[in-house]
Amino acid sequence: MRVTLHTNHAMRLLMYCALRPDEPVSIARVAAAYNISENHLTKIAQSLAQGGFVTTVRGRTGGVILAKRPEDINVGQVVRTTEENLDLTECFAMMTNTCVLAPECEFRQILNKALSAFMAVLDQYTLADLVHKRDPLKALLGLAPLENQAAQ
Repeated sequence: MRVTLHTNHAMRLLMYCALRPDEPVSIARVAAAYNISENHLTKIAQSLAQGGFVTTVRGRTGGVILAKRPEDINVGQVVRTTEENLDLTECFAMMTNTCVLAPECEFRQILNKALSAFMAVLDQYTLADLVHKRDPLKALLGLAPLENQAAQ
């Protein structure tokens, strides 16, 4: 299983927001911190807002802010929301499957078990688990403590 850049960047955006839980973070600032496209990140923020993970704030001091506590944002649910599809092979998509072996295929069954195990592991973690090393993560992102942000 390989997650898309969309999902990877969505998790990064959520982690950034979790490190700044009391203020909206600008898309431009997050994009610069991760060296990714602002346009791409804007689309990701929209999908996260539609999924109920973030709230968008308009205006000069706007941006995105977590819609829930980090402890309430499940990693597996984020992946399910941001991945376009989790079909590992053609036969997972019953509407477009052309494989004649699908009804009896053991490989399909094994892949289905593997995907279920993969998602079960992700379901065990929350956004809070991903940002518990707050200070090292903030340092890597160039984030000063909140009280020093006003001076920047």
